[in-house]
Amino acid sequence: MKHEAKYGVPIEGGRIECRLCPKLCKLRDGQVGFCKTRLNEGGRLVTTIYAEVTVCSMDPIEKKPLYHFFPAQPILSLGTKGCNFGCIFCQNWQTAQRADAPSERLMPSEAVALALRQRSFGIAYTYTEPLIWFEYVLDTAVLAHERGLKNVLVTNGFICDEPLAELLPYIDAANIDVKSFDPAFYRRYCKAALEPVLRTVERVRPHWHVELTHLIVPYKEEAAILDDVRRMCDWVADEIGPDTPLHFSRYFPHYKLELPPTDEKLLARAREIALERLEYVYLGNVYASDGANTTCPGCGALLIERSGYRTVVRGLERGACAACGRAINVVGA
Repeated sequence: MKHEAKYGVPIEGGRIECRLCPKLCKLRDGQVGFCKTRLNEGGRLVTTIYAEVTVCSMDPIEKKPLYHFFPAQPILSLGTKGCNFGCIFCQNWQTAQRADAPSERLMPSEAVALALRQRSFGIAYTYTEPLIWFEYVLDTAVLAHERGLKNVLVTNGFICDEPLAELLPYIDAANIDVKSFDPAFYRRYCKAALEPVLRTVERVRPHWHVELTHLIVPYKEEAAILDDVRRMCDWVADEIGPDTPLHFSRYFPHYKLELPPTDEKLLARAREIALERLEYVYLGNVYASDGANTTCPGCGALLIERSGYRTVVRGLERGACAACGRAINVVGA
């Protein structure tokens, strides 16, 4: 569904510069941007995916993954098509990298009504990159807040400052991918840039509940990967906060990248390094005895027990450890 898009600025030669994300695509009449969804149509910028939903599902919030936001609660999850990244290891390439992926129309008011009927505590904009779905996410999030629902983003964080400021009051939580702490990785494997992502995380952290995901891809020597992990964790601890939940995820070959899966020992070592500076570090895409449960950073008491997506809150009282009283960065438990 075509809809007038925000942040299109006319420039020379009849082109429009899209200032939604840092790619700043300059579009001739009839041309679409890198994301495959924003179009110069006769001198005006339009989005071609407004209200176009490719996936609609009730998911556990832990699937996002968000481990510290309304744990054990299901959330209505919506996805669209297109992406402003070009990750060659994309796990959702059938929709993220295709403009012709099948979809159904779900208007913002219908999405909110569906969430209420399903007894969801909110709406998650996920599966593909929700920031390129900006107009729909904004309209839906405003209505959701009016009905007492929470709004969640699962995002690569690649957005310009002005649209982020407009969206800021209507989002409650986000899982943001920091795909690597190596700028060269972003350029080579994602066709994007690292710095705007870090700027987004720093900007939204005072306003939203934020968790970070880092997919460990074995694209270079283990020692170099772990050095990047250490630098990333130092940045999280110093600039974002040591109580920020961090999820390390295991890579598997997918789409155009055929490197072998990440060694589980490398994931475990990354978690050990992260725990030197951070309080909550988890492992994903792997079955491990460590890296699933939430324990108190003070006394070590079990607070939230997880097995797959089965989650049981055990040791929390009013946002604090029931055993020692330490405040815990968990919302809605």
